[in-house]
Amino acid sequence: MGNQPLIVLSDDSQRTSGKDAQSMNISAGKAVAEAVRTTLGPKGMDKMLVDSTGNVVVTNDGVTLLTEMEIDHPAANMIVEVSETQEEEVGDGTTSAVVVAGELLKRAEELLEQDIHATTLAQGYRQASTKANEVLDEIAIDVDASDEEVLQQIAATAMTGKGAENAKDLLSSLVVQAVQTVADDDGIDTDNVKVEKVVGGSIDNSELVEGVIVDKERVNDNMPYFAEEANIALIDGALEIKETEIDAEVNVTDPDQLQQFLEQEEAQLKEMVDKLAEVGADVVFVDGGIDDMAQHYLAEEGIIAVRRVKSSDMSRLARSTGARAVNTVDDLTEDHLGFAGSVAQKDIAGDQRIFVEDVEDAKAVTLILRGGTEHVIDEVDRAIEDSLGVVRTTIEDGQVVAGGGAPEVELSLALRDYADSVGGREQLAIEAFADALEVIPRTLAENAGLDPIDSLVELRSAHDGGDVAAGLDAYTGATIDMGEEGVYEPRRVKGQAIESATEAAVMLLRIDDVIAAGELKGGGSDDGDDEEMPPGGGMGGMGGMGGMGGMGGAM
Repeated sequence: MGNQPLIVLSDDSQRTSGKDAQSMNISAGKAVAEAVRTTLGPKGMDKMLVDSTGNVVVTNDGVTLLTEMEIDHPAANMIVEVSETQEEEVGDGTTSAVVVAGELLKRAEELLEQDIHATTLAQGYRQASTKANEVLDEIAIDVDASDEEVLQQIAATAMTGKGAENAKDLLSSLVVQAVQTVADDDGIDTDNVKVEKVVGGSIDNSELVEGVIVDKERVNDNMPYFAEEANIALIDGALEIKETEIDAEVNVTDPDQLQQFLEQEEAQLKEMVDKLAEVGADVVFVDGGIDDMAQHYLAEEGIIAVRRVKSSDMSRLARSTGARAVNTVDDLTEDHLGFAGSVAQKDIAGDQRIFVEDVEDAKAVTLILRGGTEHVIDEVDRAIEDSLGVVRTTIEDGQVVAGGGAPEVELSLALRDYADSVGGREQLAIEAFADALEVIPRTLAENAGLDPIDSLVELRSAHDGGDVAAGLDAYTGATIDMGEEGVYEPRRVKGQAIESATEAAVMLLRIDDVIAAGELKGGGSDDGDDEEMPPGGGMGGMGGMGGMGGMGGAM
């Protein structure tokens, strides 16, 4: 009896240990990286994702692809988190981060087969990541926040390969203008740049409005279409009669009494409108509804009213016009009013919208994005979002590096020199890290239809000769100075991609035991019956890559 093994897991549980667990997790990470690898660079391909309801997404944006694929495998999801972190922190470089993470796992697998321990690999990878960031600091180029030319080049680099090439000069200019406009002493919040997508026309028809466009129209046709030198009121409530806080029943015995009730309600609504007119409001934006009788009185006073305005638009209106929102009309004073030189209802591609323009110090702007189809405009919108992120990051940090695979090759060479100075087996991990970084220029070459070996040899040769900015021109296949070509990326994009990829790879490498529960039981109910969760709930689908639901078909 004493020699029998103690079994603590249920019969339905699955356990994978040791090298099998490591191999499974590494395979999952590599599969995710391989899924997005062909989208990298200016000549990257797009992917079409079709969900169960028939909705179609066509994109080559890394984080969009990975989140839309609905990946189930928990190890694969750790790699997806790399792209999400990259998107939140810097706004671009999501595909690069995932591809580097996948390559780090691939190189680690080769060393694991040579009996290099996972903790040794983890230590070497961490050392390499730290050294890589030090080298990035050395090769980074300082950029002034007012240097519009470089900022536009950064914006253009971020949107290259994402369906916006034909108008990237216009769009990059609009992006830089938008970010500079919303910048203030507290930093840059790109949420203050609203992107209004309008299907119809071409991308070249896109424009920037210094102010706010509200996707609503006047509540009453008798209201003016246009107001100049307008005082703006923001009501964080409704222009309606409040209901009583307690349930009450009123018995009406005389028609005159009912008439009195109605007249009293009208009088209350009239008082609200009179108060708006008294403080001098020309336009009122309301978070809630507006009573029909109130609409009538507002129209009589010549006040433009808009109801059910989104809270995000209310915030932008406040920031742009200087208005301060109040909960009720009774609280409104002249000090709460904002100002705009022009408020008008205009038609864009058949839809009516309210334009609030000519504000004194526009700290909120709207980018009107035009496009021929919904899918085109959605992809351009994703490109704009990336561009806004990199321009914001560059203005905040003031540092950039050359693009086109140049920093990865430079880091690879520096890490090989560094590996020689490190003793022990960690040296092998650092060399593997250096090899893994070269996956970026190699992938750029492959996606452009070039010979990756020839391209990599030329790049190494140029960097050995001291040309730090030498990168791959995906259009001609030549090795050129990316600085002269104006291809830049924020230094933080590269640093964050390397750090996130390293952390994810190290976490997966250190896992040597995977326990997948069978049918997990939910919490007990009052009658004692337990509700069963579906098989594989929680950590289900961990057997191989079978859990990456729909990924093969979606690709």
